[in-house]
Amino acid sequence: MSKWHELATQVLEQNYELTETDALNILNAPDDDILDIMAASYKIRKRYFGNKVKLNMIINTKTGFCPENCGYCAQSIAATTPIQKYTMMSKDQIIAGAHRASEMNSGTYCIVASGRGPTNRELDTVTSAVKEIKDRYDGMRVCACLGILKPGQAEKLKEAGVDRYNHNINTSERHHENITTSHTYQDRVSTVGKVKDVGISPCSGVIVGMKETKQDVYYMGQALKELDADSIPVNFLHAMEGTMLEGTDELHPVYCLKVLALFRFMNPTKEIRISGGREVNLRSIQPLGLYAANSIFIGDYLTTCGQDGTKDHEMIRDLGFEIDYENAEDFEDATV
Repeated sequence: MSKWHELATQVLEQNYELTETDALNILNAPDDDILDIMAASYKIRKRYFGNKVKLNMIINTKTGFCPENCGYCAQSIAATTPIQKYTMMSKDQIIAGAHRASEMNSGTYCIVASGRGPTNRELDTVTSAVKEIKDRYDGMRVCACLGILKPGQAEKLKEAGVDRYNHNINTSERHHENITTSHTYQDRVSTVGKVKDVGISPCSGVIVGMKETKQDVYYMGQALKELDADSIPVNFLHAMEGTMLEGTDELHPVYCLKVLALFRFMNPTKEIRISGGREVNLRSIQPLGLYAANSIFIGDYLTTCGQDGTKDHEMIRDLGFEIDYENAEDFEDATV
């Protein structure tokens, strides 16, 4: 048995928690080891998720006009990226997006809006749409991603039927100020805490490839373990023209696989989602990512295009995996 399979066995049988040394061993492993690493991470993935793949679809309900200075984001006020900008969509437009998500077999519909946080009017639009979506599409999960929440807003989202709230930590605490200074790392952690307190499932993830160290990647995984995030989206930087990180190109497809494997080892029971930048960073080997991750976004992202949805369905079938249609019952189990 290889050392990677021994490590997976420790995680499964002894609830072993990876040390920084373990993490760096994975990230620094020879590329020749990658198939063995992925097979070991698949052993963990299969224990908790079998061969099922969860599908998530995003709707960008408000884009641009964001006062934050996040260095990766084309919607930031600090960016000069030529993107389409619009204010909050109507309730009917948001509901129409849920219909598209249903047609694409997406079990989770993610309602995203740019900005530091929602105004009360914007929140009312979202909550009104969510109530109707939950009535129309039985079993569809709704995830909201609206930024930093004000007092009382998490409660309104819960009342409307929002199942999950996404607020990424994005990077490690020590690297945070190199990425943005218009809000703190603790602002992000606090928002995750607010949604957990009202009984909404917390979703929080990272963006890899923003000039962080490999130690930072380990710290990200450890932070998410401590936050007990139910769903962990792993984004790989797709550096956009006009952003602070324009021209950054640090990632290699095999390294991206090592990152996904590390997050599976560190958070064995959690939904690991291959998210933004999947197509441009994993490139031709992106199917291998599903041996560690059990979830993907289908369709387009916020300001960049994703892979055609039919290609994603084909990829899942070709791997011998199947789309996870579980929705409500397993969701309740996952958030006990």
